[in-house]
Amino acid sequence: MVEAVVWDIGNVFAIWDPVSYYERRLGAEGCARFFTESGIEAVNVELDLGAPARETLEAHAARNPGWADEIRLWFDDWEEMFRAPVPGMVELFEEVKATGVRMLALSNFGRETFEIAKAMHPVLTGFDEPYVSAHLSCVKPDPTINAALEDGSGLSGHALIFVDDKAENIAAAKVRGWKGHVFDGADGWRARLGAEGILPR
Repeated sequence: MVEAVVWDIGNVFAIWDPVSYYERRLGAEGCARFFTESGIEAVNVELDLGAPARETLEAHAARNPGWADEIRLWFDDWEEMFRAPVPGMVELFEEVKATGVRMLALSNFGRETFEIAKAMHPVLTGFDEPYVSAHLSCVKPDPTINAALEDGSGLSGHALIFVDDKAENIAAAKVRGWKGHVFDGADGWRARLGAEGILPR
């Protein structure tokens, strides 16, 4: 029996789309060069592991002066990369929460950006227990982060159902016996929650 619903955040509650942001600023070719040459994605993993955002990005900008302005924008203009809500998800979250099931978050997020995200999208303040990579110093799909949620919540296996937009994160959870759903929009997730008996069909 499912005792807790575990929610990813990015591309589940709000669209995380830095590529479109940089394409608007640099054009498609410039954006592709930025992601290839700047090393920004590796730095983002550092942020998700808990590195301080501004200091880390300033240091990286200093090492990559040709992309320094664009690297700084990764934090300075982060809100523009995470602004668009996913349709129907606020309403679905509130519907599930009203059933009384425990509501957990499991997300790769930086310390500072998680606070910004909560201010932008107040639904993200509604979790009973948020498990955030920067607070735990490990990232999905490393099983260490799944173990941290199990230890913190006291739940494991089929007591947990997890929604995430990345199939590799769901696969890692299923190895531990969790139920999983690769996010396919609010309607598909609602149907799965109905099939699990959490919501009415």
